[in-house]
Amino acid sequence: MTKHLTEASSESLDMTFEAAVTELETIVSQMESKQLPLQDTLTAFKRGTALLQHCQKTLAEVEQQVRILSDDGTGKPQELQAYQDQD
Repeated sequence: MTKHLTEASSESLDMTFEAAVTELETIVSQMESKQLPLQDTLTAFKRGTALLQHCQKTLAEVEQQVRILSDDGTGKPQELQAYQDQD
């Protein structure tokens, strides 16, 4: 089993958003292959849950920073719009 699946899920994740997403994608792929033993699947699920929480927290923090930077001085919260490429 790979090292990242055996690490404790309760640890403080000190990794970039991109690294967490990459590891999460690897875990999902391993679980979808149905080749992991039951205990390893549970460990992978726990790690995946911790990674997902880390990603959600990171995204929420970035969204808050964008809201602050987008503040137009009116005191009203800014509604964020989805990015649309203007090609």
